[in-house]
Amino acid sequence: MFIVSLLSFVYGFLCLLIVLLVLIQRGKGNMGLGNVGGNNQMLFGSSGGQDVFQKVTWVCCALLLSGSLVLALSRARNSSSSYLGSYRAPVSSQQQSFPSEE
Repeated sequence: MFIVSLLSFVYGFLCLLIVLLVLIQRGKGNMGLGNVGGNNQMLFGSSGGQDVFQKVTWVCCALLLSGSLVLALSRARNSSSSYLGSYRAPVSSQQQSFPSEE
């Protein structure tokens, strides 16, 4: 149980780290209305090499996705087999009869 708590903490820390890394990165170009007509090479073509922040962001995203899978599998294993848990639908002792449409 301690490991799941530790993984949850690391997962939350990775979420905040990815948000900060994305905010730190510089933009690749002006994607506003002033750039509609030209310079499509920047949008679809080579945009230069990746800097350190982009590589760290990709690694953190991969860790975040794998961590979410591990947490989901560990929590599914620790919980009951049903999402409803111990909930039982009410059963009536009398069968309801509906008037037939004739």
